[in-house]
Order: sequence, then C-alpha cells, then structure tokens
Amino acid sequence: MQNKEQLEKIVGKQNVSDAKGTLALYSRDESLVPPAMPDLVVKPKTAEEVGAIVKWANENDIPLVPVSSGVHFYGCTIPKQGGVVVDLTRMNKIFEIDDYNRRVRIEPGVTWKQLTEELEKKGMRMIMPLLPPANRSVLTDYLEREVPTNTVYDYGEPTQSFELVWPTGEVFRLGSASVNGYPESKSKGANPSGPGLDFYRFLQGAQGTMGIVTWMNLKSEFATKIDKIYCAPIDDLAYAQDFLYRLLPRRIGQEVVLLNNVDLAAILAENWPDDFEKMRATLPPWSLIMVISGLLRRPEEKVAYEEKFLKEVMRNEFQKIKLTDNLPGFPGVGRKLLSLLRKPWPAEKTYWKNAWKGGAQSLFFIARPVSTPLYVDIVEEVAARYGYPMADIGMYIQPIEHNRAAHVEFTFFHDPDDAEEKAVIAGIYREAAKALMNEGAFFSRPYGELAAMVYDRAAGYTMALKRVKKVFDPKNVLNPGNLCF
Repeated sequence: MQNKEQLEKIVGKQNVSDAKGTLALYSRDESLVPPAMPDLVVKPKTAEEVGAIVKWANENDIPLVPVSSGVHFYGCTIPKQGGVVVDLTRMNKIFEIDDYNRRVRIEPGVTWKQLTEELEKKGMRMIMPLLPPANRSVLTDYLEREVPTNTVYDYGEPTQSFELVWPTGEVFRLGSASVNGYPESKSKGANPSGPGLDFYRFLQGAQGTMGIVTWMNLKSEFATKIDKIYCAPIDDLAYAQDFLYRLLPRRIGQEVVLLNNVDLAAILAENWPDDFEKMRATLPPWSLIMVISGLLRRPEEKVAYEEKFLKEVMRNEFQKIKLTDNLPGFPGVGRKLLSLLRKPWPAEKTYWKNAWKGGAQSLFFIARPVSTPLYVDIVEEVAARYGYPMADIGMYIQPIEHNRAAHVEFTFFHDPDDAEEKAVIAGIYREAAKALMNEGAFFSRPYGELAAMVYDRAAGYTMALKRVKKVFDPKNVLNPGNLCF
C-alpha cells in the first residue's frame, strides 16, 4: 500500500491501480511467453512524471516495465519479475506535423489510427510496416525496428531525434533536438545523431531496458500523386528473388512484398472461415505485390520510367513473371491491397493473424534474399517432425533496402486456449530457430527464448551490452528479465 500511495503523489490517485482485473490485463500478451502479474500499474502524463517514477523505483529497487501500446506480440512487456507497469498511453499528443521537413513529433501513446488520420488531413503519410493494428503505438513499432513495406533506402531508418528518461530518472534529449531552445530553435530535430554518441541506437530493439522514450521525431512523407499496383502469381521463389534482384537496386517500386497463400488469404478474407478456406486453396503458392508511385515532383514521368523498365525486364529476361493489376481469378484484389498497405488494420476487425484460430506466433529474422528458399525448406522439415502441416504456415518476405536483404517471417497459427497445440508451436519455434541460425539467419530482434539463444552465441557482444546496461541502469530497474539482463 505504501508504494501505491507514493506513486499516487506523483501522478494522481486515479492514475494508479492495483485492481486484480487491471493487473491481469498487463500480465500477458499475444506471444507464447508465460504470463506474470505486476504489482501496480501507473499512468504518467508527462516526462517529468516519468522521471519521478523512475527515480522512485531506483530508491526502492522496484522493477519498472514501460508499455505504450494497446497490443503486444513478443512478450517484452510482460512483468517477468513483477514490479510496476508504466503505461504511457495517456501520453498521446501529436505535437507537430512539419511538412516542410517531412517530420512529425509524437508521444508514445499515439496510435497508428490516430497518426495516419491526422497526416492524411495534411496530405502526408507514414512509411508503415505490414498492417499494424490500429491501436498499436507508432513509437513502439519504430523503437522495435519493425520493417517497413517500402523498400526504398531513404525510409529504412525513420527514427530521428527524441526525448527519453534514462534508467536513473534523468531526462535527456538526443540528436538535433538537444540544442538550446528546442523546439523553438532553428533546429527541427531531424537528425538522430549526437551529442557525442548516437545514443538512439541504445534504445532501438532494447525492449524497454535502456530508457523510456517520452516523445520522438519521425520521418513522414508526402502522400503519393499516382499509384499503380501490380500483382503476380509466384510458384518459384528463387526465380522471383532473381527478378527482384534485377528490379529493386534500380529503385523500381515503393511497397514490395511477397506473401504466401495462407497469409494473403488471412489478410483478404471477409467472411470467415469460408472466404479464408476458399482463398488459401486457390491462391498461388506465393504472390508478389508491387506498388509503383509518382511522388510530389514529376509523378507522371517517374511512373512512366518505372513501368517501361519493368515491362522490358519481364519481356526480355523474366518471361515467367506476369505482373498485372490483379491476381488471376481474384478481381479487385489489387485495389484492395493498395488501400490495405497504406493504412493500419481496421480497429473494428479481428486482427488478421488472430482471425483463423485466435492466436499466432511469428518467427522472423533477416536473411540474404537468395537464401529464402532454403529457409522455407528448413521450416517445412521442422514443422513436419511435429505434425504441423506446411499448408497451415503463413509466410511473408519483405525486401529491405532495394533487396540488399530481406525480412523473412513464418507465422504458426494456433488456438491460444489449447495448451497441447501451444506446446507444439513452442517446439517448432525453438527448433526451427536453432536450425535457421545454423544456416546463417540473423535474428536481429530476439524475444523470449530466442534472446537467450542469440546472446549465448555472441559472448563478446553480450558482455559489452551488459557493461553498457550497468552504466545506464546500475540497479537494473528497467524491464529486468529481457534480452540478456
């Protein structure tokens, strides 16, 4: 009770809770990570309140778990050692939309729905990952380095400067937002580097262990003037990758994704389960979706150039690829996909990964595009040993930086209330990850069990990371139990 009363003095009585029903909401997420109950939930409104909470936690040796989103997938917000959940959803201001510098400054509680709707009014857009939930925190996705569907190099690092509270409670500003007088200064916070070190790298992928971000500057972009979507059925993944190697380094296309029949059916289905079952049975094994866009300047010329090059490559080098504005047998799919790729998943609809069986566990990593067929074979072999049909696995390949690399994602759908089925999925997840690592898959964002596996294989890096953590969080109060801490 004493802890609750002390926190109430910082944020107000109505913003602290120890109600069992409330605590239970924060004890689990969409992942397979076992649930764990916090002792309290506190909801600050300002950076000063966040700083005071962190200082209090240091004085009392109490773990803090920062949370800024309405939905979580990876287990990194489950309070594994109890303590206090710091819910940042009250901090949901969009401070400014700076179209001149193509920049937006937001607090951690701003959702994809909130931000995309406000940007649309200004003729702006965000470069988004694939179909984020409407109530998912934008800032969370960018801190977690979610991969955008746009392959253009310029958009690969949307994070700019931001403000954070270090694990000691000190408020700190990074990059060009650190100059005197910001945000009224001439600096607009568009550079993430400095002062001294590129501190923003400490926070990315850190799962809330290195600091609590209170606002962030992010790259935004002008809305496109012209969009043309192309789809192609793919039955030879290696051939499709050769095609993308030919196209994407020439900066052809904006959004470019490869989805297998299971994932695409789950995304497109309207009437469940009939639409889903029919579509996954009739869609091609893979579908390539590519959007060619005319931007702010000379949009017609840009689209004409890209279309000409695309047609020449298909005619002269890759005759098996047939890109059209629809998938054969599925009229209207192209138009629907274009709309989906530019907006978050609708709040009123069950999230596409949960619509089939109620739950899903995704295994994802970075790879060389040429190796993607090998990784498909590895997962198929592991799943077969567990009796999980390959026909039930969702697969998504996202080219990165003009196909220099690829984000590869396998999704295992399951009933979250079926303990036996969840155990099977956990076994596949664990065994497939080991096999994939042995073949060069790079797990740049390891969560849960994967974190231990990855850090066990990187002893030198792990030691350095622990030393950095000790400097910034000497009492280990921020999200203990995650990564290697």
